[in-house]
Amino acid sequence: MSKKLSITYVLIVCFFQISLAQLPGKITGTNQVLLPNGWKLSPAGHASLPLGDLPLNLQLSSSGKYLAVTNNGQSTQSIQLIDAKAQKILDTRVIDQSWYGLVFSNDEKTLYAAGGNKNCIVVYPIKNNKLGKADTISLGKPWPDEKICAAGLVITKDGSKLYAVTKEDNYIYTIDPGKKSILNKTKLPAEAYDCLLSPDEKTLYVSVWGNQEVIIYNTQTQKITGHIKTGDHPNELLLSKNGKILFVANANDNSVSVVNTSTDAVIETFSTALYPTTLTGSTTNGLALSPDEKMLYIANADNNCLAVFNVTKPGSSQSMGFIPVGWYPTNVKTLGNQIFVSNGKGFTSMANPRGPQPLRKSDDGYQTGSTNKRDQYIAGLFKGTMSIIDAPSGDELKAYTKQVYANALFTNDKVNLAQGLEGNPIPRKLGDKSPIKHVFYIIKENRTYDQVLGDVKQGMGDSALCIFGRKVTPNQHALVNEFVLADNFYVDAEVSADGHNWSMGAYATDFLEKTWPTSYGKRGGAYGAEGAMHIANPRDGFIWDFCQRAGVTYRTYGEFADHDRARLKSLKGHACPHSPTFNLDITDQVRYNAWAHDFDSLLSINQVPQFNTVRICNDHTSGQKKGKISPISAVADNDLAVGKFVEHLSHSPIWKESVVFILEDDAQNGPDHIDAHRSPVYVVGPYVKRNAVVHSMYSTSGVLRTMELILGLPPMSQYDAAAMPLYDCFTNKPDFTPFTLKAPGVSLNIRNMAVNKSSKRSEAFDLADEDEVPDLDLNQVVWKSVKGEDSEMPAPKRSAFVILEKKKKHDSD
Repeated sequence: MSKKLSITYVLIVCFFQISLAQLPGKITGTNQVLLPNGWKLSPAGHASLPLGDLPLNLQLSSSGKYLAVTNNGQSTQSIQLIDAKAQKILDTRVIDQSWYGLVFSNDEKTLYAAGGNKNCIVVYPIKNNKLGKADTISLGKPWPDEKICAAGLVITKDGSKLYAVTKEDNYIYTIDPGKKSILNKTKLPAEAYDCLLSPDEKTLYVSVWGNQEVIIYNTQTQKITGHIKTGDHPNELLLSKNGKILFVANANDNSVSVVNTSTDAVIETFSTALYPTTLTGSTTNGLALSPDEKMLYIANADNNCLAVFNVTKPGSSQSMGFIPVGWYPTNVKTLGNQIFVSNGKGFTSMANPRGPQPLRKSDDGYQTGSTNKRDQYIAGLFKGTMSIIDAPSGDELKAYTKQVYANALFTNDKVNLAQGLEGNPIPRKLGDKSPIKHVFYIIKENRTYDQVLGDVKQGMGDSALCIFGRKVTPNQHALVNEFVLADNFYVDAEVSADGHNWSMGAYATDFLEKTWPTSYGKRGGAYGAEGAMHIANPRDGFIWDFCQRAGVTYRTYGEFADHDRARLKSLKGHACPHSPTFNLDITDQVRYNAWAHDFDSLLSINQVPQFNTVRICNDHTSGQKKGKISPISAVADNDLAVGKFVEHLSHSPIWKESVVFILEDDAQNGPDHIDAHRSPVYVVGPYVKRNAVVHSMYSTSGVLRTMELILGLPPMSQYDAAAMPLYDCFTNKPDFTPFTLKAPGVSLNIRNMAVNKSSKRSEAFDLADEDEVPDLDLNQVVWKSVKGEDSEMPAPKRSAFVILEKKKKHDSD
C-alpha cells in the first residue's frame, strides 16, 4: 500500500470512529442517558418540576398542602414553594445564603430556612400561596467572624420552640422564634446534619454527621442523655408516626439503621447497595415512608436510585427492589400515592448554548458569542429537578429494578475480575503479576482537553479552543504523539475540592459534595478536601492507606502534604521533605528538582517506592494578576517540568518496569467542545503503546483501577471497581526507548505587566489556595491573556454522550 493510501486509510478509520460519537444525550435506541462517569440514567416518573442549583432538602407542610425546597448550590441559591397536590411551583425566592435546614410551622403560616454561613434562620411568612418578606433569627455574627451554619431544623407543634443543629460549631440551638432569641446551646461531639422531635416532644434526635451516632437530647432537662451507634456519616432521620421506630440514613456505609426508640437500640440494618458489597459509593441520604408506613423509600445519591423496603415488621424488613431516578438524588418525600424526589444534578450533563460559545460558520473560521452567564460555570450548571413518581405496583417495581441494574456500571463480579484482556500488562484480578513494578502518578490542575490538545489532528479536538497548544506544551504533545493519545477521558469531579479526593480515593463523600458548592460560591465554609477535614475523607481512606494495608511502598511529593507536613496519618514519614504543595509563587521546576533529587537518592540505595504521587500544578495559572507569571509561561513551566520528569525517569535503571499516569484533578478551568469533564490524560512507559490513538471512554476512577491492578490493591469504592482500566493503552511488547525532552517554545519568565480590565480583575484573585479564584473569571482572563484583551472566550460545552466504537473482542468480565 502506498504511503498516500496508508494515510488516507488511517484518516478514514479515525473519522469513522469519531463520527460515531452520539451527542449530546440519549443512547440511541434506549431510554438511557450516559453520564461522563460511565453510569446511566433513565428516570422514572409521570412528571417532573425544575428545581434550582443543588436541591438538598424537601419538606411537606403538616396537611400536605405545601412542599418546600431549599437549593444550596454554587450559583443562585433559592427557596421554592410548591403546591404538592397540584404539583406546580407557587413561588421562588432567591436567598443570599442557605443550607439544608427547612421546616414549616404546624399552622402552615411560616417557613423557616437555614441561612447558611450568615449564621441565621430565615423566616418567611406564607400568604396567598406566596413567600412573604423574610425576617431573620440571628445565631451569631456572619462568617468568618463566627463559624456556625445551621443544618437541620425542627419546631414544636405550638411554635414556641425552634431547634437548630449546626455543622460548623457543632451545637444544638434552642430558639424562641417569637422573641428571636437563643434560649440554650448544647455542645455536640462533631458536625450535625438533621434533627427530629419525638411525638411527645420530650426527646430530640440528632444525627451527628461527623460521628457514627445519633444523639438523644432531653428537651426538658436540656441534656444529652444517650448515644445510638449507627453507620458512617449518619445524615437524614425519619420517625414513624407513633415515634417507636427511628430510621437513620448512613451515607458512607450504603445503609439505613433501624432503631427501636423504646430501647434506643438498633434492631436491624438495611444494606441499600445494588449488590452485597462493603465498598462505599451508594451514598444513602434520604428517607420517606409511604402513608400507610409499609414501604420505606431510600435515596441512594451516587447509585441514582431509590431502594425500596417493606418495613411492616420492624426487625424483619424485606428488600422489594429499586426505582431509577435522576442524577444524585438528595431527598425523597411521599404524599398519597405520589413519591417526590429531588435530583441534585438533574437529568443529564448538558450543553450550554448561551454564554460565550463559538458558533461554527465555516471549516476555518468561528464567530464568537459575547454573553456571559454565571450558570455556565460547571459548578452551577447542573440544575436540580424533581421527579414525581406514582408508587409502583409489584410488577412495576420489578421492571424498575431491572432498569436500575441496567443503568449501573458497578457489579460485584468486577471487584474480583476487572474488565480487560488476558496477557495484557494490566492484570485482571488481585494477585496476578504485572511486569510493571513502579507507578508514578502526576496530578496537575484544572485543564480541559481542548485547551491543551485541541490542536492534535488525530484526536477529537477543537483547535479554536486550544490556547496552550504545541508551542506552549511541546512535551505533552510529544507524549501523546510518541505514546498514546487518549481523547475520550473524563474526570470524575467538577472542581478541585472534590477533584483531589476523587483522584486519590475514587469517591467524594456526601459531606464534600454538599458543602463545596457553598465555599465555591463565596458564601463561606472551610475547604475540607485533600485531608483537611476528617469528615471529608472517604471512609476507608485514600490510595496511600490501601498501599499501607497491603504492604506496598509509597511516597508523596506535594500531594496532600507540604514538604514533610502531611495531612494524613498514613502519609507521615512518606512525604518528601523538599516538595511544596500548591503555591503559584513556586515554579514547577522547583517541584521537579525536589522530586529528582529525592528519586536519585532513593535509587542509589534501591529504595524507590512502588507507588509515587507527584504534584506538578502551575498549569492552574495566576490569571493576569500584575507581577505574576503569565498564563502562557505558567503552563510552559508546567510542561517543561513534566517533560523533565519523564526524561529523567526514562534514563533510569527502573524505567524498564515503570509507568507514569498524568492527569488533571478536574477540568473546570476551560472550554471543551464535547463535555466540560473531558481532560487530558497521559500514559507513559515501556509497556504503553507507541504512536497510538485510543478512543475508548476512560475516567479518573479508571486510572485508579489500572494502578490498583498493577500494585495488587483492591478497589477503594464502587466507582474504581466498576471503571474500565486503561488496558487498551498498553501492550505486552515493551519498547524501552527513553523519552527526549523538548525545549519550551515560549519564555518561562514572562510576567503580567499590562494594566487592563483583566489585570484589574485579577488583582482581586486569592491565589493562596487552588480554586479560591472564581472559575469563570479566571478562565476569561487567561483566555484574554493569550488571545487578546478584546477577544471573547468560548464557553465550555457540557453534554451527556455516548461513544460507539467497533466492538473489540474481550474476555467476559
